[in-house]
Amino acid sequence: MVSTDRVLAFAAMSMLVIVIPGPSVLFVIGRALAHGRRTAIATVLGNVLGSYVLVVAVALGIGAAVERSAAVFMAVKLAGAAYLVFLGVQAFRHRKEMRAALMDAPEPAASRADLRTVVDGVVVGVTNPKGIVFFAAVLPQFVDHAAGQVALQMLLLGLVPICIGLVTDTLWGLGAAAARGWFARSDRRLSMVGGAGGFAMIGLGVTVAATGRAD
Repeated sequence: MVSTDRVLAFAAMSMLVIVIPGPSVLFVIGRALAHGRRTAIATVLGNVLGSYVLVVAVALGIGAAVERSAAVFMAVKLAGAAYLVFLGVQAFRHRKEMRAALMDAPEPAASRADLRTVVDGVVVGVTNPKGIVFFAAVLPQFVDHAAGQVALQMLLLGLVPICIGLVTDTLWGLGAAAARGWFARSDRRLSMVGGAGGFAMIGLGVTVAATGRAD
């Protein structure tokens, strides 16, 4: 199956890519600032699930086709960018309602909100251009074709950056949520940080849409 050397080499490569904040990290930070720790954790969970969907797509050959097709890649990228802008606008519009959001909600409502947040994270993870390029172009290079079961190797190797991202993104989210806690002591400051989180997601969406790819 996958040798230890290949796993370690891919882990090192993944770490180099992940430590550079990309759309996923900035999205988690924006959501943490706008909505707090619980939303940040749910966003991270959704994000890594979405990223693993990319791994599965690459293992099945779909991801490589998307990465090679400029039109399809652009469509996926713009869809993700538009969704980021939409979420940012929503956060900015409701920034003055954040004090009420800090109050304990009934458990069913909280569960539905968490599920929606996870789904948001999945959408952003699946449409993340950085993730598409990384998994489509880098992941296959660490597969040992002579060992066979190429798809299974990709699925196993894909767990490496997913686990790393789960840890690092959670730390980013908790850090941003902790900073938000200080702002929560004042309605005005809380409104400001909610607006900042919204603007961060809007800016991220615009950046993702405007960023090209190296062919």
